[in-house]
Amino acid sequence: MLRIGRRFLCQIQIQHARHCHVPSSSISNPRLRLLTTMATPVASSSEPPQTAPTQDAKKAKETKEKKAKPAAASAFPLELQPPPAFFDHRLKIFEKLKAEHDEFVKAQPREDIIITMPDGSERKGKSWETSPMDVAKEVSKSLSERIVIAKVNGELWDLERPLEGACKLELLDFEHPEGKRVFWHSSAHVLGEASERHYGCHLCLGPPTDDGFFYEMAIEDRPVSATDYPALEKVSEAVIKEKQKFERLVVKKETLLEMFNYNKYKKYLIETKVPDGTSTTVYRCGTMVDLCVGPHIPHTGKIKAMMITKNSASYFLGDASNDSLQRIYGISFPDKKQLTEYKAFLVEAAKRDHRRIGKDQELFFFNEMSPGSCFFLPHGTRIYNTLLEFMRAEYFKRGYQEVISPNMFHSKLWETSGHWQNYKDDMFSLDIEKETWALKPMNCPGHCIIFGSRDRSYRELPLRMAEFGIIHRNEASGALTGLTRVRRFAQDDTHVFCMPSQVEDEISALFDFMQHVYGTFGLDFQLELSTRPDNFLGEIKTWDHAEDQLKNALEKQYPGKWEINPGDGAFYGPKIDISVRDSLRRSFQCATIQLDFQLPERFDLKYRGEDTTNPETRPVMIHRAILGSLERFIAIITEHFAGKWPFWLSPRQVVIIPVAVPYKDYASQVCERLKSVGLFADVDNGSDTLPKKIRNGEIAQYNFIIVVGEEEMNTQSVNVRNRDDIGSKVRAETIPLDEIAAKLVALKSSRSLHNKL
Repeated sequence: MLRIGRRFLCQIQIQHARHCHVPSSSISNPRLRLLTTMATPVASSSEPPQTAPTQDAKKAKETKEKKAKPAAASAFPLELQPPPAFFDHRLKIFEKLKAEHDEFVKAQPREDIIITMPDGSERKGKSWETSPMDVAKEVSKSLSERIVIAKVNGELWDLERPLEGACKLELLDFEHPEGKRVFWHSSAHVLGEASERHYGCHLCLGPPTDDGFFYEMAIEDRPVSATDYPALEKVSEAVIKEKQKFERLVVKKETLLEMFNYNKYKKYLIETKVPDGTSTTVYRCGTMVDLCVGPHIPHTGKIKAMMITKNSASYFLGDASNDSLQRIYGISFPDKKQLTEYKAFLVEAAKRDHRRIGKDQELFFFNEMSPGSCFFLPHGTRIYNTLLEFMRAEYFKRGYQEVISPNMFHSKLWETSGHWQNYKDDMFSLDIEKETWALKPMNCPGHCIIFGSRDRSYRELPLRMAEFGIIHRNEASGALTGLTRVRRFAQDDTHVFCMPSQVEDEISALFDFMQHVYGTFGLDFQLELSTRPDNFLGEIKTWDHAEDQLKNALEKQYPGKWEINPGDGAFYGPKIDISVRDSLRRSFQCATIQLDFQLPERFDLKYRGEDTTNPETRPVMIHRAILGSLERFIAIITEHFAGKWPFWLSPRQVVIIPVAVPYKDYASQVCERLKSVGLFADVDNGSDTLPKKIRNGEIAQYNFIIVVGEEEMNTQSVNVRNRDDIGSKVRAETIPLDEIAAKLVALKSSRSLHNKL
C-alpha cells in the first residue's frame, strides 16, 4: 500500500478545509473524493410528520421478510485459479532482495546500546539484533501480546525490526491513536491481499481512515457488490489464520518499476513521487507485495476480528479526469468483543443518521435540480433560525458587529487574496461580459474590503466583524453527503482585526465563546494546532511568530490538553482546529481559529496607531468560526440529540390535544395563547382517538403534550405530559394556562438541555 508519508498524501488528496473556516468531515478520510448517494428527497409540509407503522404492521413486515429468499451468493470462485502471474513476478524479485538484505544485516557489527523507556528507565540491547518486541517481552508477556507498533526516537518503527543504535523507545497498543492507525493500515494490506486473490485486481491506494480503512482498485471485468463481502472476509480470515509476517525492504526506484510493471497506477506513483536515484520501501505479507512506507504490526494474526463495511466508486488520485476505480472499506480489531460493540454502534448510528431523521421529521431534503444545496422545510428552518438567533444574541453580548458582503466578486479580488492560486478549482467561476467572476467560497476577502473602505484608528480595535454569509464551494458530486458535505452553505463567520498586542486576549475571548457555545449543546471538544503547510504565503519568520502566539494561547488556556498537527495550516496562516465529540463519542471538526498576517499585507490594510512617529500600522486578522457550516452543525446536533431536540431548539415544542369534540375550541385557544408568547405550538383537532393522538405527538417528538377537557376548560388550565417521562401513563395535575405559558417561556430562555419545567 502506498504510504510515501503525510505530505505526499496531502498532495494527492482533495483538500476542503485547508484554506477556509469550515472543515470537511472527520469521520473517515474526507479528502479523497468519493462517489456516494445523496439523501432521498421528501415532500414539503409544515404539518407534523406521518406516524410510524403500527405494531401489527411491523409484525406483518417482519414475517414477510423472514419468508423472503436470502440474498444471492456471489457466482464467482473464492480465489482465482491459477492466481495472477504478477504474484510470482513480484515474489521472485522480493525474495532475491530479501536474501541480500538478510546478508547485509548479518554483516553489521553488534554493539552494546542503551534503550531509554518513556519512564526514564534504561535497558540494554545489541544494535542490529535487539528489536522493540524483544524489549517488550523482557518487560512482560502481556505487554508483548498487547502492543502493535513501536516508536523509536519519535519515529514509528516495526516491532520486529532491529534497532540500529541507542534510542528512546515507546511501545504503543491499539488504543493509542497512532497504534490504531497502524493496525488499520496493516488490515488494509490484508484486504488488499484478499482482493488480489479474489478479483485479480490492480491495487492503487489503501490508507487507514478515522474509522477503519479502505483499499481502492481497478477491476476490469466486474463491479464490486455486497455479495462479494463473504468471500473477501473468508480469504481475509485465511490470511489472518496464517499469521503472515509483514516484511520490510528498501528498494531502488528502477527495481520498483520492474517489480510493479504490471500495475500502471503503482508505476505512476513511483515515477512521479520517488525521485530518480532514490529508494522507498515495500512490504510483503503472504502473496502480496506492496509499495508502502509502513510501518506494520508484526503479523496478520494480531487481527482477531475484521469485517467489510461498504464499497463505493472513486477516481484515481481523486481526479474525475482519471480512471474510475472501486473502493472497499473495512474495519478490524484486536479483540472480537470490540467488533461486536462496533456493530451495536453502527445500529445506533443508523438510527441517529441525520438524513433519516431529516426525512422522518420533515426538516430538509435535497433535489437533483440543485445537487449539494439543501432545501430547508418549515420545521428545519425553525432550527436554522434558532441557531442564528442564539449566535446573534452572543454577538451582541461580546461586542461583535454584523455585516453583509456580496456573494460574487471579480477574480482580481481572489488573485489579491491568494485564493485564485490556491483554491480556484474549488470555486464556482462565471464569465460575465468577458470578465471572470466567482461565487465566494469564504467571507474573509470581503471583510478585508470592508475594513479598508475608510481610515481606521487604533481606538476602533479590536474590530470584530461577523457575517452569516452564504458561500459556495465546488465539491465533486460524488463527495456530497447529506448536510455534512454540501456546495451551498452558511457559516457563522467572524474576522477580528486587532493590534498585535491584543492577539492573546482576543484568542482567550474566543476560547471562552467556544466553550459557552459547545457547552450549551452538551458537546465537549479537542484542540489541534495546525502549522505551516507546503503552499504557505509570506515569510517563515512571520509564520514562526504566529505559531508561537497560538501555542502560548493554547498552553495558557488548555495546558497539556492540545496536540500539534504539522503542515495542515491554511495557506495564509496557522490555525487551531477544534473537534467536537457527540453523544456517541464521534469526533467532528467544527470550529477553527486562524491567525493571519498575510491578508492584511496583501490588501494593504492599515490603522492609525497611537504612536505619532509611526502613523500607520498593519492589523492582525483572526479568522474564527464556531458552529462552522450551519448545515453541517445541524447534521451533527441532529445525530447528537437523535432527533429529540432540547426545548429551546425544538421545531415542535408543544402539541395541544382535546379529549373530545366539545373541547376543540378551547384546544385552539390554548394553542394561540402559547404561540402569542413565541412558542412553536400545534393543535391536533383531527378525528383520531385520544390515545392515537398522544402517540402521534410522542412519535413526532413534541417536547410537551397538553391534554385539555372539561375540567381544564372550566378552570382555564391544562394537563401536561413531558416527552421524556417515558412510560408514564398517570394523569398529571392541571396547571393554570398563564402559569404553563410562563414556565415554557422560561425553559426556552434558559436553553437547558433538560426537558423539565
